[in-house]
Amino acid sequence: MHPNPAFRQEPTERHIAFARQRGFGTLCMNGEAAPMLAHIPFRLNDEGTEAEMHLVRSNPIARAVTAPTPAVIAVMGPDGYISPDWYGDPAQVPTWNYVAVHLRGVLHPGDPDDMRPHLDRVSAQFEARLAPKPPWTTGKMPEEVLERMMRQILPFRLEVQEVQGTWKLNQNKTDSARAGAAAQIKTSSIGQELAALSALMTGIGGK
Repeated sequence: MHPNPAFRQEPTERHIAFARQRGFGTLCMNGEAAPMLAHIPFRLNDEGTEAEMHLVRSNPIARAVTAPTPAVIAVMGPDGYISPDWYGDPAQVPTWNYVAVHLRGVLHPGDPDDMRPHLDRVSAQFEARLAPKPPWTTGKMPEEVLERMMRQILPFRLEVQEVQGTWKLNQNKTDSARAGAAAQIKTSSIGQELAALSALMTGIGGK
Protein backbone atom coordinates (compact mmCIF):
# COMPACT_ATOMS: atom_id res chain seq x y z
CA MET A 1 0.00 0.00 0.00
CA HIS A 2 1.25 3.50 -0.86
CA PRO A 3 2.34 5.27 2.36
CA ASN A 4 0.97 8.72 1.45
CA PRO A 5 -2.11 9.29 3.67
CA ALA A 6 -3.74 11.31 0.85
CA PHE A 7 -4.24 8.05 -1.07
CA ARG A 8 -5.58 6.06 1.87
CA GLN A 9 -8.62 8.05 2.99
CA GLU A 10 -11.38 5.89 1.50
CA PRO A 11 -13.54 3.99 4.02
CA THR A 12 -13.15 0.26 4.50
CA GLU A 13 -16.67 -0.25 3.15
CA ARG A 14 -15.56 1.11 -0.22
CA HIS A 15 -12.56 -1.22 -0.31
CA ILE A 16 -14.82 -4.19 0.41
CA ALA A 17 -17.38 -3.17 -2.21
CA PHE A 18 -14.63 -2.71 -4.79
CA ALA A 19 -13.04 -6.09 -4.06
CA ARG A 20 -16.41 -7.85 -4.12
CA GLN A 21 -17.35 -6.26 -7.46
CA ARG A 22 -13.95 -7.08 -8.95
CA GLY A 23 -14.02 -10.69 -7.84
CA PHE A 24 -10.55 -11.45 -9.21
CA GLY A 25 -7.14 -11.03 -7.65
CA THR A 26 -3.71 -12.44 -6.88
CA LEU A 27 -3.48 -14.82 -3.94
CA CYS A 28 -0.08 -14.49 -2.27
CA MET A 29 1.66 -16.35 0.55
CA ASN A 30 5.17 -17.14 1.71
CA GLY A 31 6.86 -20.25 0.34
CA GLU A 32 10.01 -22.02 1.43
CA ALA A 33 12.09 -20.78 -1.49
CA ALA A 34 10.16 -17.71 -2.65
CA PRO A 35 6.72 -16.04 -2.47
CA MET A 36 3.92 -18.10 -4.01
CA LEU A 37 1.18 -16.52 -6.16
CA ALA A 38 -1.99 -17.65 -7.91
CA HIS A 39 -4.43 -15.59 -9.96
CA ILE A 40 -7.93 -16.48 -8.83
CA PRO A 41 -11.61 -15.53 -9.02
CA PHE A 42 -13.15 -15.31 -5.57
CA ARG A 43 -16.40 -14.60 -3.77
CA LEU A 44 -16.26 -12.08 -0.91
CA ASN A 45 -19.11 -12.09 1.60
CA ASP A 46 -21.16 -8.96 2.37
CA GLU A 47 -19.21 -8.18 5.54
CA GLY A 48 -15.84 -8.52 3.83
CA THR A 49 -14.73 -11.08 6.41
CA GLU A 50 -14.47 -14.18 4.22
CA ALA A 51 -13.39 -14.86 0.65
CA GLU A 52 -13.89 -18.26 -0.94
CA MET A 53 -11.98 -19.57 -3.95
CA HIS A 54 -10.65 -22.79 -5.45
CA LEU A 55 -7.33 -23.96 -6.85
CA VAL A 56 -6.37 -26.81 -9.11
CA ARG A 57 -4.84 -29.61 -7.03
CA SER A 58 -1.48 -29.26 -8.80
CA ASN A 59 -1.16 -25.59 -7.84
CA PRO A 60 1.80 -25.16 -5.44
CA ILE A 61 -0.37 -23.18 -3.01
CA ALA A 62 -2.99 -25.93 -2.95
CA ARG A 63 -0.27 -28.43 -2.16
CA ALA A 64 1.29 -26.26 0.55
CA VAL A 65 -1.83 -25.18 2.45
CA THR A 66 -2.82 -28.20 4.52
CA ALA A 67 -3.43 -26.07 7.64
CA PRO A 68 -4.37 -22.42 8.30
CA THR A 69 -1.72 -20.23 6.64
CA PRO A 70 -1.19 -16.44 6.48
CA ALA A 71 -2.07 -15.09 3.03
CA VAL A 72 -3.29 -12.03 1.14
CA ILE A 73 -5.42 -11.41 -1.93
CA ALA A 74 -4.28 -8.36 -3.92
CA VAL A 75 -7.09 -6.88 -6.03
CA MET A 76 -6.13 -4.41 -8.75
CA GLY A 77 -8.42 -1.85 -10.35
CA PRO A 78 -7.90 0.74 -13.08
CA ASP A 79 -4.36 2.03 -13.52
CA GLY A 80 -2.45 4.31 -15.85
CA TYR A 81 0.66 6.36 -16.47
CA ILE A 82 0.38 10.11 -15.79
CA SER A 83 2.57 12.41 -17.86
CA PRO A 84 3.78 15.60 -16.10
CA ASP A 85 2.75 17.59 -19.18
CA TRP A 86 -0.91 16.96 -18.37
CA TYR A 87 -0.84 18.96 -15.15
CA GLY A 88 -0.10 22.33 -16.74
CA ASP A 89 2.69 22.83 -14.20
CA PRO A 90 6.39 22.37 -15.10
CA ALA A 91 7.34 21.49 -11.51
CA GLN A 92 5.95 17.93 -11.75
CA VAL A 93 7.28 14.43 -12.35
CA PRO A 94 5.78 11.29 -13.95
CA THR A 95 3.67 9.00 -11.80
CA TRP A 96 1.23 6.12 -12.03
CA ASN A 97 -2.34 6.31 -10.75
CA TYR A 98 -4.13 3.15 -9.64
CA VAL A 99 -6.61 1.52 -7.32
CA ALA A 100 -5.61 -1.50 -5.24
CA VAL A 101 -7.16 -3.35 -2.30
CA HIS A 102 -5.48 -6.00 -0.14
CA LEU A 103 -7.47 -8.61 1.76
CA ARG A 104 -5.10 -9.95 4.39
CA GLY A 105 -5.74 -12.87 6.71
CA VAL A 106 -5.55 -16.64 7.10
CA LEU A 107 -6.09 -19.14 4.28
CA HIS A 108 -7.94 -22.30 5.29
CA PRO A 109 -8.23 -25.50 3.24
CA GLY A 110 -11.88 -26.30 2.58
CA ASP A 111 -13.93 -29.47 2.53
CA PRO A 112 -13.82 -31.18 -0.90
CA ASP A 113 -17.43 -32.25 -0.29
CA ASP A 114 -18.40 -28.56 -0.49
CA MET A 115 -16.95 -28.25 -3.98
CA ARG A 116 -20.24 -28.12 -5.90
CA PRO A 117 -22.03 -25.61 -3.62
CA HIS A 118 -18.87 -23.52 -3.74
CA LEU A 119 -18.83 -23.52 -7.55
CA ASP A 120 -22.51 -22.58 -7.59
CA ARG A 121 -21.94 -19.64 -5.23
CA VAL A 122 -18.91 -18.29 -7.07
CA SER A 123 -20.37 -18.64 -10.56
CA ALA A 124 -23.74 -17.22 -9.47
CA GLN A 125 -22.20 -13.88 -8.47
CA PHE A 126 -20.80 -13.38 -11.97
CA GLU A 127 -23.68 -14.91 -13.92
CA ALA A 128 -26.14 -12.56 -12.19
CA ARG A 129 -24.36 -9.61 -13.84
CA LEU A 130 -25.02 -11.03 -17.31
CA ALA A 131 -28.80 -10.66 -17.03
CA PRO A 132 -31.07 -10.93 -18.93
CA LYS A 133 -29.08 -14.01 -20.02
CA PRO A 134 -30.33 -17.04 -18.09
CA PRO A 135 -27.58 -17.88 -15.60
CA TRP A 136 -25.26 -20.81 -16.16
CA THR A 137 -25.32 -23.39 -13.35
CA THR A 138 -23.48 -26.62 -12.69
CA GLY A 139 -26.80 -28.36 -13.35
CA LYS A 140 -26.30 -27.67 -17.07
CA MET A 141 -23.23 -29.92 -17.18
CA PRO A 142 -23.23 -33.68 -17.72
CA GLU A 143 -22.93 -35.10 -14.22
CA GLU A 144 -19.96 -37.33 -15.01
CA VAL A 145 -18.04 -34.40 -16.54
CA LEU A 146 -18.78 -32.19 -13.53
CA GLU A 147 -17.65 -34.91 -11.11
CA ARG A 148 -14.43 -35.43 -13.04
CA MET A 149 -13.65 -31.71 -13.09
CA MET A 150 -14.44 -31.24 -9.42
CA ARG A 151 -11.93 -33.95 -8.53
CA GLN A 152 -9.22 -31.75 -10.05
CA ILE A 153 -9.82 -28.70 -7.80
CA LEU A 154 -9.95 -27.92 -4.09
CA PRO A 155 -11.85 -25.21 -2.19
CA PHE A 156 -10.17 -22.68 0.08
CA ARG A 157 -11.38 -19.90 2.35
CA LEU A 158 -9.54 -16.72 3.30
CA GLU A 159 -10.51 -15.50 6.77
CA VAL A 160 -10.08 -11.76 6.20
CA GLN A 161 -8.53 -10.04 9.21
CA GLU A 162 -7.43 -6.75 7.63
CA VAL A 163 -8.58 -4.74 4.62
CA GLN A 164 -6.24 -2.13 3.13
CA GLY A 165 -6.76 0.09 0.13
CA THR A 166 -4.92 2.64 -1.99
CA TRP A 167 -6.83 4.98 -4.31
CA LYS A 168 -3.99 6.95 -5.93
CA LEU A 169 -5.89 9.52 -7.98
CA ASN A 170 -3.80 12.71 -7.75
CA GLN A 171 -5.46 13.79 -4.50
CA ASN A 172 -2.15 15.51 -3.69
CA LYS A 173 -2.48 17.81 -6.72
CA THR A 174 -4.54 20.94 -7.25
CA ASP A 175 -8.04 20.59 -8.65
CA SER A 176 -6.96 22.07 -11.98
CA ALA A 177 -3.90 19.80 -12.28
CA ARG A 178 -5.96 16.73 -11.47
CA ALA A 179 -8.68 17.74 -13.95
CA GLY A 180 -6.07 18.21 -16.67
CA ALA A 181 -4.60 14.76 -16.05
CA ALA A 182 -8.05 13.16 -15.90
CA ALA A 183 -8.99 14.65 -19.26
CA GLN A 184 -5.81 13.46 -20.96
CA ILE A 185 -5.61 9.95 -19.56
CA LYS A 186 -8.86 8.99 -21.27
CA THR A 187 -7.04 9.06 -24.62
CA SER A 188 -3.82 7.46 -23.36
CA SER A 189 -2.71 3.96 -24.34
CA ILE A 190 -0.65 3.25 -21.23
CA GLY A 191 -2.63 1.46 -18.55
CA GLN A 192 -5.88 -0.42 -18.05
CA GLU A 193 -9.49 0.81 -17.88
CA LEU A 194 -8.38 4.38 -18.48
CA ALA A 195 -11.88 5.81 -18.86
CA ALA A 196 -12.80 4.38 -15.46
CA LEU A 197 -9.61 5.78 -13.96
CA SER A 198 -10.38 9.22 -15.42
CA ALA A 199 -13.89 9.10 -13.93
CA LEU A 200 -12.48 8.25 -10.49
CA MET A 201 -9.98 11.10 -10.72
CA THR A 202 -12.74 13.52 -11.74
CA GLY A 203 -15.18 12.29 -9.13
CA ILE A 204 -13.05 13.13 -6.11
CA GLY A 205 -13.64 16.85 -6.71
CA GLY A 206 -11.83 19.00 -4.19
CA LYS A 207 -10.85 16.15 -1.87
